[in-house]
Amino acid sequence: MTTTRTAWLSWAVEPTDRHRPITILATVGLFAGVLMAFLGLPPVDLHGPLHHLGLMDPFCGGTRAAYYTLRGQGGQAWRYNPLGLVAVLAASVAVARAAAGLLTRRWVNLTMRWSPARRRTLVATIVVAAAALEVRQQLIAPLLMAR
Repeated sequence: MTTTRTAWLSWAVEPTDRHRPITILATVGLFAGVLMAFLGLPPVDLHGPLHHLGLMDPFCGGTRAAYYTLRGQGGQAWRYNPLGLVAVLAASVAVARAAAGLLTRRWVNLTMRWSPARRRTLVATIVVAAAALEVRQQLIAPLLMAR
């Protein structure tokens, strides 16, 4: 086992996948995205009732952003929701890690040490980013409501 460590993050090459739920979620999500890229967007309305009233949430446009990302249209993906680009990229990294792990039987596992200050900083960052994305998505509501 090889281990590399910083003050708050360490990674180790180990014989088991310690992040199996993330691996499964990323694989299923990326598979669904690839299906969408080939077959098109879902024919059913996935929106909640607030969407139809013109109230967007930070995830609005995420499906279309993933669709455009997987079709190689990053500009269109960003236009609908930057989070879609990030999600597809993160899922791709997780699936590549899984493929390498399955082939070599060696898994790169990350461990983060969470101090109370780091946890507060992360929560504050997520709240601010979600609020900013909420405002952005609300500003492009007409685009997101168009089918």
